[in-house]
Amino acid sequence: MALDYEKQFYDKGIEFIAGTDEAGRGCLLGPVYAAAVILPKDFSCDLINDSKKLTEKQREKAFGIIVENAIAYGIASIEPEEIDKINILEASRKAMGLALDQIKHKIDLILTDFMKLPNRDCEVIDLAHGDALSQNIAAASILAKVSRDHKCYELDKKYPNYNIAKNKGYGTKDHLEALEKFGPIEGLHRFSYAPVKQSMIEKVKLF
Repeated sequence: MALDYEKQFYDKGIEFIAGTDEAGRGCLLGPVYAAAVILPKDFSCDLINDSKKLTEKQREKAFGIIVENAIAYGIASIEPEEIDKINILEASRKAMGLALDQIKHKIDLILTDFMKLPNRDCEVIDLAHGDALSQNIAAASILAKVSRDHKCYELDKKYPNYNIAKNKGYGTKDHLEALEKFGPIEGLHRFSYAPVKQSMIEKVKLF
């Protein structure tokens, strides 16, 4: 599937389209990340695709290409404590807004990966499977995913018991077993998530 959703707008004279996407929404720990990207309308790169369809090595390479060629971009994150306060949907929405706010460039249109963003200064279109339709959204998904992965490697060094470098904070078997054994950590885990809550209950039962 071609990532050319923007073409219909470029053909109408719209120049600067920002795509935005998030990474880490389903994780049990760490921040949720979002990025926003404006690529040149004549830009094309075969590596830019939905970040989930790329290998880590491909994402890293694509990250450098995007940063080097983008007209503008922004990357933002929301910490676990705030995720627990406002819920992951609102945290993802807020992260996208913060990433867009970092772009000090004219934006004619915003495309999101199925996320409504109210109160913006231009039209916002929320696309189902946007990262498979829009090059700008796909680029944003890569920036967000790579940035979050880098954060996970930092967290892994600080909290080695949870194997974060491997599971990236998702509820994998090894992560759930570590939660059961060691319990969740304030400032690291998302306590509003059911598996984290359950691990606290199980931990209490042990004593």
